[in-house]
Parts: sequence; C-alpha cells; structure tokens
Amino acid sequence: MSKRILIVDDEPSIRTVLRAHLKRAGYHPLLAQDGQAACDILSTDPVDLVVSDLKMPRMNGMELLSHCRSNHPGLPFILITAHGTVDSAVEAIKQGAHDYITKPFDSSELQAIIRKALATGDADRHIVQPDPTTPSALGRFGIIGCHADMVAVFDLIGRVAASPSTVLITGESGTGKELVARALHTESDRSEGPFIRVNCGAIPESLFESELFGHERGAFTGAVSARAGRFELADGGTLFLDEVGELPKDMQVKLLRVLQEQAFERVGGVTTHSVDVRVVAATNRDLRAAAERGEFREDLYYRLHVVPIQLPALRDRTDDIPLLVKHFTKRFNDRLGRSVEGVSAPALAALVSNRWSGNIRELENVMERAVLLARDSELGLADFPGLDAGQVGDTPNPEEMGLKEYVRIYTTQLERARIQRVLEQSAGNVTHASKRLGISRKSLQMKMKEYGLRDESR
Repeated sequence: MSKRILIVDDEPSIRTVLRAHLKRAGYHPLLAQDGQAACDILSTDPVDLVVSDLKMPRMNGMELLSHCRSNHPGLPFILITAHGTVDSAVEAIKQGAHDYITKPFDSSELQAIIRKALATGDADRHIVQPDPTTPSALGRFGIIGCHADMVAVFDLIGRVAASPSTVLITGESGTGKELVARALHTESDRSEGPFIRVNCGAIPESLFESELFGHERGAFTGAVSARAGRFELADGGTLFLDEVGELPKDMQVKLLRVLQEQAFERVGGVTTHSVDVRVVAATNRDLRAAAERGEFREDLYYRLHVVPIQLPALRDRTDDIPLLVKHFTKRFNDRLGRSVEGVSAPALAALVSNRWSGNIRELENVMERAVLLARDSELGLADFPGLDAGQVGDTPNPEEMGLKEYVRIYTTQLERARIQRVLEQSAGNVTHASKRLGISRKSLQMKMKEYGLRDESR
C-alpha cells in the first residue's frame, strides 16, 4: 500500500510540483493550502508523513508541528524553508520535526529525506508507550515491565541519566532500546534540549558524513545549500545513534574524534564547530566480538561502552507479557475503534509461552492483527494463528467455568509456562532454576512432576 504524504503549502505551484514528484515516486499525495486545512485532513484521513512549508496564513508550519506532536505522536514531519529561515527549521527539528529541506531543492534530495523520515516514523510507531490509566502495570520512566531484569534496567537509568557519560544500549531488535534512550534524555538535565535520533542502518554510506556533520553549499553534487548535521542539531541535548554497529569503518574514526573532542567540521567546510552533546548508542550486534574480528574499531567500542545497558529479550521476561497484552489491547481498541475486553486464559498462556523472536515489536503486531480482526469481545486461541497452543495443555471452555475455576486454570497455565521457560534458560539445572524462581529445589521438582516437565538433572 502506498505511503500517504500530506503536502502543506499556501503556494499552488509548490503543491503541484511536490504532488508530481511524489506520485512519480509511488507515494499517495494529499494536499492542503495551510495548517488549518492540514489539521482537518489529519482528523479524518490516515497519513504517514507531513511535508509542510514554514510560513503560511492562519496556521504556520511551527504551529502545525506543535499540533501534530500533541495529537498525532510518532507522525514524521518535514519542514520546507527558504534560505533565510534555516534557523527556524533547525529549531523545528529540536521541537520534534524529523528533518527540513531548503528551497530551492532537487527531487533526489527530497526523495532521500522522505525515505529517511518514513523509515524513522515506522520505527517510532513501535515504541511502547504506557497506558496512563494503569500505573500499576508500569515500571519507572513510563516503560511497561515489572520483571527483575527490567527493574535492574530502571535502576541503572536512574543512576546514570544525569551524567554526561556515553551509554551503549544492547539487545535484540524490538526490545525497546529507543524507549530507554528517551528515558535517559528525559531524566537528564538536558531534557529541555533536543533528542535527535539517527538510524545508522538506514543511511546510504555515501551520505553518512553529511548526515552526522552537515555540509556547506557546493560540497558535493546536489548540495545546493548549507545544511546542519545531526550533531549540530543535538547541541545542548542528546544524540541517539541507533544501530551504531552499522557505521562504516571510515565514519567510525570520525565519530571517535567527535566523542573525544566534541568538535567537527562540516563536509566541504573549514570552520570547526564545537558542540555539547550527550551520545547514547544502541545496537543488536555483539560489538565486542565485532571489534575482535576487526569489523568495529576497538577504541570506538570502549568509548561507547562507558555505561552499558543490556535489555532482556521478551522470552526472558515473560512475566511482563500479560501487562503488554493488556496495554496493546487498549491501544488498538482506541486506535481502531474496537471494543475487545480481554484475552482468554488459554490464549494468554499461549502468548506467554511463545518464543517471540521479534520481541515486543512482534507481540505488538500480533495484537494489532488480533484486535482488528476479532469477532468476539474476548480474544481466543483462534485469534492468534501460528501460536503453539499444544504446549499449554487442553483447557475447558471459559464460558462453562466459574470465577474460581477460571482463575485456577489461568494461573496454572502461566505458572507452567514460566517454569518451563526458566528451566530452558538454566539448561535444565534445577538448582539454578529454583533460585531464579524464588522457590526451593524440592518445590520446583514437585511442580515439574505435576506439570509433566522432565528433570534433566537426574
């Protein structure tokens, strides 16, 4: 399905040109002559990206940006600006715009900025925001979770947020690394400054240096105007380098220099720019192993690895799955206009037992599909095709059970799934597993016998 891009400009000629560019690129353009008209469209039509002029009657681009941040969080926003108003565009990025483009611009530059903004927007939509109506489901910093590993993460965030030290967040894709980075920013004394995100895995190698450090006019073909880089835009705030393990080797050297000196030159420039930026990096790769193989600079690894934060995979924090399921059910009810009331005990047990190789992002997608296609007020196993229901056992029809029996079946299945997962993580070591579960070895062996789980230690 084509991405829907809202073009907002009071000049008909600009709207016409942009519409033609976008249609040729395979996008679906929507047109608005000012910010107020754009708000009307946003209230009724789904939109994937807003491209707006800065100066317009009734509601200007900055006011429209503020409206989008409040009413459509996660919606990427690109500002069009004239050469003399670049400072306003930079301020817009600090206020939450994804990027800006200066008139006059060529189609290739526009397409590159649009692709980058859309990729960032897709990632932003997977950030798990808390349900404010259920504070008991939250850990600290608005991150959903009560598992011991997440409590340790919350504690570390609280202890290091105020420091200027570089933080390296590691974990599998979909575990919430950006949410932790945002928490570090929000809890720091830089919270009033910008939070600038760079997806290192989505930038063409030839554009890396310009993206991070900016460029001067004429620095290369297509550089029709000077442009601030991400380090410059993050001055006074936090720069989040997502997928930092994808940085090309030549850029690793330049990043190391900026981290050491807090200074750089734009591409094609001679002026040294000094900045005050706190860098938070994230990766799903083993950077230590990559450094040992010569794929990642060892000195850069140690410069980034000042404060490491390791995020657990969802399969290692299954206690949090019921909380996340409840959160996603409410979120997609609100977003999709549905009225799903909950998830059946067998279905929840299957969700808890699933491996979730895509982590929270995969669970989110599964829940969105289930809520969207639900035929009943309660989601059952049939609403989650592909989940292995066999490992949670046969369960009587919930409609035929009383409340006590329903609760007993529900907790029994969750307990079995939790014990099985911890045993797998402990390689069958019952003593180690019992300590993780907080029960005696004898109690664990009794439960294993009750649930038909093999004792590999015998």
